[in-house]
Amino acid sequence: MNNLILKLLVGIHSPVSREEGQSMVEYGLIVALIAFGATLAMGSLGAGINSAFTNISSTLASSLT
Repeated sequence: MNNLILKLLVGIHSPVSREEGQSMVEYGLIVALIAFGATLAMGSLGAGINSAFTNISSTLASSLT
């Protein structure tokens, strides 16, 4: 009977103490942080590109008249 209880406790404790899921959560957080940073960078880059094309357009328009 004691052997059965010991096997049951080890069977319950073993999946709980494993750390494989913890590293997957950490990788997920790192990926989310990189995606957030890339989104912010793309927004800033898009505004800069829009400004550059606006300047080019106004320069071309003024040179044609």
